[in-house]
Amino acid sequence: MTVTSPGEKMGRIRVMIADDHAVLRAGLRMLLGAEPDIEVVGEARDGAEVLARVRDLRPDVLLLDVAMPRLGGLEVLPRVREASPETRVLMLTMYEDEEYLREALRVGAAGYVLKRAAAEELLSAIRTVYHGGVYLHPEHARRLLEEMVDRSARPKAQGGEVSLSPREREVLRLIALGYTNQQAADALYLSVKTVETYRARLMAKLGLHTRAELVRYALQAGLLEEE
Repeated sequence: MTVTSPGEKMGRIRVMIADDHAVLRAGLRMLLGAEPDIEVVGEARDGAEVLARVRDLRPDVLLLDVAMPRLGGLEVLPRVREASPETRVLMLTMYEDEEYLREALRVGAAGYVLKRAAAEELLSAIRTVYHGGVYLHPEHARRLLEEMVDRSARPKAQGGEVSLSPREREVLRLIALGYTNQQAADALYLSVKTVETYRARLMAKLGLHTRAELVRYALQAGLLEEE
């Protein structure tokens, strides 16, 4: 599940790998090192080392394992964001339990990738979060978010009920499902700029401020149940 921001960064993506398994770190370093736009700038074996190295390296993207010695990934993540606010944190884990995903998003992760994911998915996730987006696998996200929704509740935006046009509902649904701006534009036969405009309009109209709030609203409105 990917959501990209309108802005595009330039230059190589400086990535730090945090995992307590040396073999996995070596494999990731080899995989990422083969990409012309990605540079591995450091590694860490546990949560305490993560904090020390992040302060020095200030990576663009941190691949952070959930389960590590001394300080677990979910425990260290908020401290990473304090130490290096510009670093985007991508959780890399073997846990498919939606509880871990929910907590990771709550404490500030920009994405969540399973260790069994294909190399292409991991590379896509790194590039997505680097450019300011959020990465979640669509099916994983759907299961998690559907659990969080009280289906008997129907949302109210700030200031009361808000009516959305059919096109606004379509754009909002695709955002919640994780489509990139380009993918949504292709699906709806619109330009990327038009999709970006719809997204900004939706946030203003609903009185929401983050992508997570848009997703929550879409789920509570039952948009993911629409075909």
